[in-house]
Amino acid sequence: MGESLSLLKDGTHGSYESVQQGAWLLSAKNIINNRVVITSNDRKISENDFKKIHDKFQLRKGDVLLTIVGTIGRSAILKEANKLTFQRSVAYLRPDENILTSSDFLFSLSKSSNFQNQLKKRTVISAQPGIYLSDIDKLNITIPEIKKEQDKIASIIITIDNILSLQQRKLEQLKQLKKAMLQQLFVDKNSKQPNLRFKNFNSDWKQRKLKNISKRILRKNSDLQSLLPLTISAQDGLVDQTLYFNKQVASKQLKNYLLLYNGDFAYNKSYSVGYPYGAIKRLDKYKQGVLSTLYIAFKPTNINSDFLQHYYDTDKWYREIYRNAAEGARNHGLLNISANDFFNSKLVTPSDNEEQLKIAKIINLFNHLITLRQDNLTQLTTLKKYLLQKLFI
Repeated sequence: MGESLSLLKDGTHGSYESVQQGAWLLSAKNIINNRVVITSNDRKISENDFKKIHDKFQLRKGDVLLTIVGTIGRSAILKEANKLTFQRSVAYLRPDENILTSSDFLFSLSKSSNFQNQLKKRTVISAQPGIYLSDIDKLNITIPEIKKEQDKIASIIITIDNILSLQQRKLEQLKQLKKAMLQQLFVDKNSKQPNLRFKNFNSDWKQRKLKNISKRILRKNSDLQSLLPLTISAQDGLVDQTLYFNKQVASKQLKNYLLLYNGDFAYNKSYSVGYPYGAIKRLDKYKQGVLSTLYIAFKPTNINSDFLQHYYDTDKWYREIYRNAAEGARNHGLLNISANDFFNSKLVTPSDNEEQLKIAKIINLFNHLITLRQDNLTQLTTLKKYLLQKLFI
């Protein structure tokens, strides 16, 4: 590998004070989806420190960046080399123009399975996984001698990456738009009407206790057939955990688990990222399953189920749940709230079922579009992986 490069170097190993004005000091975490992503939370260092780091070499537009500490093997092409540098978690790879036709080809090569597999084999595991520059130098790579072939390979991979980046941005925009719609279409306990509303609806929303619009589920699993042990994931809802759940060890207790059917809801009182007061999710993926009695389960009886599902995707219910929780509300990440207090929590909902239905439909449409975009990304990623296997040896 080293024979194909005119520069192989890692980022700075020094420690520097942060300043308000200066040069960006970035790291491996800034290499995201094949791009250098800088946010307002990233650090800056003084001009003097920046000049000391680059006293003997300068970064150039087109240098390939490779993460070598933490998450190994992410890469990006440097588009702007002015007033930014990296910590030692990032390596700089500059192609030798006599051997490699372009940074695009080197970047594409870094994505190949052969290159990535060699990185994994040479990774040193300590406090953080890492790979030495000397090991990168020794990587065995096979490249076409004809530069036009290199150009064609690079063009294919870069085109797919550009499409992937575009699709990823569109997906993120859809998610952000959905999040904004959830905030505007729903109200919390202190409001009577949403900020955004459909025509022909003008009556105030009403406070209702959960116990008056749902029924608690206490049914137990009576047999131990092939029912799926479930858990609540903040992102994926109620999911099958058979891969992580030793059914044989727990089989004696499974008949005491709650039995859930498709459309039932459950509440996990544990903290998770993005869900500070736990997650409330509906069982959609499976016809039935069993769930630990540590969860609180219920079925909607006097409210649109889709509306309720989307309501619990907002943060409108957090304050009410916290208010009903016992003193010392959080213990080791678990909200201290009883089932009785949970069902006494108040929701603010439209009194008109038709308004509930319209809100549910528009959020369902967003979910459908998000799923389509995610499917497109999966297909493109699979295509890219296939081409990387076929185009590189």
